[in-house]
Amino acid sequence: MVTRRPGSTPQTEARAEPDLILRADATESTRLLGPGPDEHANETTLNSTSQSWNGLADFEGLPWWRQPSVFWLLAPYSLFTLAFGSVLVPKLNLILDLVCQRYFANQKLINPDQSFNPIILGAENPQCRENAEVQKLVGTFILIMTLCTGLLSAFIAPKMGHLSDRYGRRRLLALASCGGLMGELITILAAKYPQTVDYRWLILGSVFDGLTGSFTAGNIISQSYTSDCTPPSKRAVAIGYIHACLFMGLALGQFLGGEIVKLTGSLVSVFYIVLVAHSIFIFTVAFVVPESLSKKRQLAAQEKHRKEKEERRERTGSWISMVRQNNPFAALAVLYPRGRGTSTRLRINLIALATCDMIIMGTAMAAGQIIILYSGYIFSWDTREQSRFIAGVSFIRVIILMVIFPIINYFFRIRPAIMRSRKTGVTPPDKNGGADHLDVWIIRLALASDIIGYVGYAVARSPGLFISSAVTTAFGGLGSATCQSVVTKHVSQDRVGQVLGAIGMLQALVRVMGPLAFNGLWVLTVKTYPQAIFVALVCLFSFALLCSFLVTPHVHWEEHIEEEEEPFNGRVPDPFGINAANLPLDEDEIRY
Repeated sequence: MVTRRPGSTPQTEARAEPDLILRADATESTRLLGPGPDEHANETTLNSTSQSWNGLADFEGLPWWRQPSVFWLLAPYSLFTLAFGSVLVPKLNLILDLVCQRYFANQKLINPDQSFNPIILGAENPQCRENAEVQKLVGTFILIMTLCTGLLSAFIAPKMGHLSDRYGRRRLLALASCGGLMGELITILAAKYPQTVDYRWLILGSVFDGLTGSFTAGNIISQSYTSDCTPPSKRAVAIGYIHACLFMGLALGQFLGGEIVKLTGSLVSVFYIVLVAHSIFIFTVAFVVPESLSKKRQLAAQEKHRKEKEERRERTGSWISMVRQNNPFAALAVLYPRGRGTSTRLRINLIALATCDMIIMGTAMAAGQIIILYSGYIFSWDTREQSRFIAGVSFIRVIILMVIFPIINYFFRIRPAIMRSRKTGVTPPDKNGGADHLDVWIIRLALASDIIGYVGYAVARSPGLFISSAVTTAFGGLGSATCQSVVTKHVSQDRVGQVLGAIGMLQALVRVMGPLAFNGLWVLTVKTYPQAIFVALVCLFSFALLCSFLVTPHVHWEEHIEEEEEPFNGRVPDPFGINAANLPLDEDEIRY
């Protein structure tokens, strides 16, 4: 006769804790059949964090300064974005002055008898701002620089993201800032010695920046680092911290850049400070921040990559394989995977999420300039009022990402999971399993807030409604952080850098095409219907919202079945195996 033990708990596919415990300190009052379900629930709840996610198992036992965490990255990444934001306006003004200086020097050679006012770097120089030919030359030159940086980074950033899966994050993250360092050196030389170093050498600085992946590579590798050391249930919040640093750095950087120039009276001074900031970031990331990928994972990813290359070489001819590998858009193939473990639903999810992220990040970069122009055109805001507006909206976005988002994640994801663990006595593994329902609804609500905000922009005829609309769009920051975290949850950990690299490629391309499209639309409609830009944005975000409804929860790229090895902890395996849940509860239910 077979009976079921009174203290046993049902087994699940997630493999529940065994029932029988060997106790070295057993006494006469010790229960022979081990702890019951309630005790299992308490034990599981207390250890849920350590047992449910093993992403940092390779770093256990190491001192705290060698254990990776997203908090290691926040300070240097804030410095990185601060440096990036602080030179946006000063570099634009410097280019204007340098181009204007060379233009009037050439005019002096053509017309020696004509006199021109001297061009002073960093001064008002109204003869430069009011000259249409100078403005045309400046616009063309900035377009060339933008194309060099944007196109090069679009194709370099995915390769760096893929390399970071195999060789670690931190050194490639430091490399992403080296191009900016070289660019600032060239900028300082051109500003200090304009008669010797022609302003066109700034294009070389843009090339250096693009060849090291620029801001795009720094962003995606930072998010890859965050994904490595954060469990999936908290990953969106952690990436939200990175995005908060991004918005805070860009907004505060633009403010500080202007204040530094005002205090020092020199336009070049801000570039020296940014040069120091780049140097500190490179040193900190390369030598202080702990690596998030252990040597074990790096070697495993390298071996996997080698086998995939051999399989591709065997399937196709050598020249076809070479063409595919050198295809500049080959990095996007990871967003449409085929083969073992993939599905149509997976491909739809990845494409829909990439589309949403491309629209969110692309419009954030491109529409910001138009919003500033619009506020000055409609409400006659000066530079000070515009700076306060941008800083205020960015601060609200930071509060949403760093305060409100963690609260939402705790009450709607973490706390329910803890309650389920207490009831069942089982802690399901916290691993990449695709988007959950909370992820999907956060993306949809964030996109809806953007739509409402841009509709408000279009109908606003007073500063109050315009500012209220801006606050509404600030909640859209939840969408970009969640989109990128959800993408990483669709793939295995050794493909995070690769898939984020593909996302970065789309962001870089939009960074080039977005300003061209939005600036062109603004020029065409500013005299007749200046709100047309917001109508276009509403249409784009409506399309993104439709794409978000294509995302199916709990879809994952199952490349292989992961068998987790659990250390022996004094527990004896359940002799009834995984079918214990189907055993009768007492002897009366026994059937012969």
